[in-house]
Amino acid sequence: MEFGLLGAVEVRDAGALVEIGHVRQRSVLVALLVEEGRPVPVDRLLGRVWGERAPLRARETLYGYVSKLRKLLGLDIERSPAGYRLVVDPSQVDLFRFRALVRQGALDEALGLWRGQALDGLDSPWFDAVRESLHAERVAAELDRNDAALADGRHAALLPSLRQLAEALPHDERLAAQLMLALHRTGNDAEALRHYEIVRRRLADELGADPSRPLQDVHQRILAGSVEERAAGPRQLPAPHPWFTGRTGELAALGSSGTVVITAIGGTGGIGKTALALHWAHRHLDEFPDGQLYVNLRGFDSSAEPTPPETVLREFLEALGEETIPAGLDARAARYRSVVAGRRLLVLLDNARSTEQVVPLLPGSDATVLVTSRLKLAGLVAAHGARSVSLDVLHPADAREFLVARLGARRVAAEPRVVADLVSWCGGLPLALSIVAARAAMEPDFPLTAFAAELREHPLDALDAGEIGTNLRTVFSWSVAALSDEAARAFGLLGTVGTADVSLAAAAALLDRPVTRARMVLRELENAHLVQQHVPGRYRMHDLVGLYAADLPADPGSRLADFYAATARAAALALEPHKVLPEHESGHALTFETNAAAMAWFDAEHTSLMAEQRQALGREDFDAAWLIGRALNNYHLRRGRTSDDIDAWLTALRAAEALGDPIKQSTAHRCLGADYIEVGRTSLGHSHFERGLELAARTGDHEARGGAHRAIAWAAEFVGDLEKALEHSLAGLEEFRAAGTAIRVAESLNEAGWRYACLGRYAEARTFCEEAMLLNDELGHAEGCAATLDSLAHIAHHDGRHADAVAHYGSALALYRELDNSAEQATVLEHLGDVHAAAGETAQAREQWDLALALYREQGRDTEATALQARV
Repeated sequence: MEFGLLGAVEVRDAGALVEIGHVRQRSVLVALLVEEGRPVPVDRLLGRVWGERAPLRARETLYGYVSKLRKLLGLDIERSPAGYRLVVDPSQVDLFRFRALVRQGALDEALGLWRGQALDGLDSPWFDAVRESLHAERVAAELDRNDAALADGRHAALLPSLRQLAEALPHDERLAAQLMLALHRTGNDAEALRHYEIVRRRLADELGADPSRPLQDVHQRILAGSVEERAAGPRQLPAPHPWFTGRTGELAALGSSGTVVITAIGGTGGIGKTALALHWAHRHLDEFPDGQLYVNLRGFDSSAEPTPPETVLREFLEALGEETIPAGLDARAARYRSVVAGRRLLVLLDNARSTEQVVPLLPGSDATVLVTSRLKLAGLVAAHGARSVSLDVLHPADAREFLVARLGARRVAAEPRVVADLVSWCGGLPLALSIVAARAAMEPDFPLTAFAAELREHPLDALDAGEIGTNLRTVFSWSVAALSDEAARAFGLLGTVGTADVSLAAAAALLDRPVTRARMVLRELENAHLVQQHVPGRYRMHDLVGLYAADLPADPGSRLADFYAATARAAALALEPHKVLPEHESGHALTFETNAAAMAWFDAEHTSLMAEQRQALGREDFDAAWLIGRALNNYHLRRGRTSDDIDAWLTALRAAEALGDPIKQSTAHRCLGADYIEVGRTSLGHSHFERGLELAARTGDHEARGGAHRAIAWAAEFVGDLEKALEHSLAGLEEFRAAGTAIRVAESLNEAGWRYACLGRYAEARTFCEEAMLLNDELGHAEGCAATLDSLAHIAHHDGRHADAVAHYGSALALYRELDNSAEQATVLEHLGDVHAAAGETAQAREQWDLALALYREQGRDTEATALQARV
């Protein structure tokens, strides 16, 4: 199967076009494809597809689109807490083939993949921005192709396409220079000079600007009758890295010398900043006829202090031919600016420590400056208009290509799975890949499995080739050494977090700082590229950076567990205000005003909560481990995350046993019993129910005994023993009445009424459910109201009261949407479809069933999905 994005969006199977649905469904497919296997959060996906015009039921519609794409194309679209993820072989997508061919220098073949305007027919602000970016990639490739063709002497063949492109891009000065050069070489100097005059006037009239220096140079050389380069100036650039791969987008962002005068290239140690700068510089040497200056400023060198700008200026002035060098920083900077004025120079300032170190080395005009640093150099961006280009890790395909270039295609092809492991463990960090490749190159007879096994077991030890610059720990340590004491402490503490990312609020609790102060500390770490704020308010580290941080001495205490336990408690109470949960102290706990805010927090923090619960148990912080599991229960029920609920309750049960608390143990057993029965492990579920009832009976606690009866009633109904279910429902109701817990009485009245209805005893069922509805209304128990409305709708349906059934189901559905309970939404939608079908309203029934089916699949409820699909 092949996916075409470089034109109208299309999918082909064995050459034949495949129907992929209407424009929004195609938009979902493309929004996932372009991420090259990275997950896309649901909210971000909605924004990409609809922009600000998302319909009211956009999430449900999105679930339906994903479900249809899975069915139509057989795609493995994964869903995780991080969002949707679609993985396909890069060779199946024309966009990725285009980028790979560009990297290989096969520019004509790459450009031949374009069929028109990229993503043609897709419409949203995000798609417009992506389309514009892809257009820029195409133009960059065309301009590179033109340079290569001119260098090969193919100026005559190139002229028609140059003329056509120049009409489409009238302000592109690099293109204008290419056209003028081709015209000159074909003997059309007059036309070349006329084109220069047209471009010069257009720039002056429309932009108020003069032609760039490179374009002026071509013009002057044509006037002089020669396109030979002028006498060379200093040539200080080191050689480019021989195995440079990838970075197509970053190279395009650097542009040409006439685009941005100063560019700051930032990234963590080992990310490939210098390699990128040198690769770009050597590709653009012809734009700097007056020479190239280079200096290593040693901003993060453990063996030397950062190089003073006064020393650099002396070296630069001497390289530029100055014999008398003035004393003092200001005098040297002034002389330097005077000497370079009017020259087309490249100045590469490598490994800068600060903006202050760089500013005296900036030319006044004309020269292009590249600065690399482990810091973001915000001052350079803010005060001097520098463009900031931040490097991320290499894409897996580029990382593999790097290993191919370094080790040879045969050795890589011989162990493809091992190479995939090497790429995964190196996490796309170029330095890590270089160290592994160097070690493998020095041991050509060793299988790659030897290096992969060492990486898997001891990653940081494996990433040490025996010298200071090829020891990943050492390289990272230089960045940490440059931090303030507070930021260095925070870096170590973040290494104790057991999840891929952490929220600002959680980080503030871990650091024991107010949120405002924690944000500033994290900003210092961001500035040093040691953490990344990958979405607003959430921070993560590269896997290898995280491993290094985890090795540092740090004592997190119980602050993070206390934060999660106390905040999860607050969120659970926002969902169920009448729930009884033990207090838990944390000076950083959040509060929630609405149900939606609590559910959003659980969605965002679910992975962190599960991880911190396990860590709390390991630290013997049993109260926090218990409370986190208990607080997650209702959220898991609303989201249909039964497997996660089992994991949380197993951890909570171990904590309750360690505490010696029979009530907590009974609660854990009965919740585990329900979960196990729901996933089909009936025998294990009943064992937990029996143990829960036994523990509750020992306590004499009416509410605990009522909960045990209630759980057994649910299990009995699940296996079809309705008489037993009703018996235990009524027993649980009496226990809750004796305990005086009104909310449990209301819930039990509804459950008893439901079981009467399932037995066909609708008069008794209605009596119980109407009493439950009155009590739920009185208590303001929204979830109880929704559940009771579902029961009343079922009763009305079987009483032949169609309108009442539709109204009750509609009200229940509205409440569940307000409560963000997607699990019960699916169930109600299925029941509502049944009512419409019984009334002969086929179209309405099909609409509700399709929505229910999409939600079942989204929630991993395969049993319900299969059963519904089979009967409709």
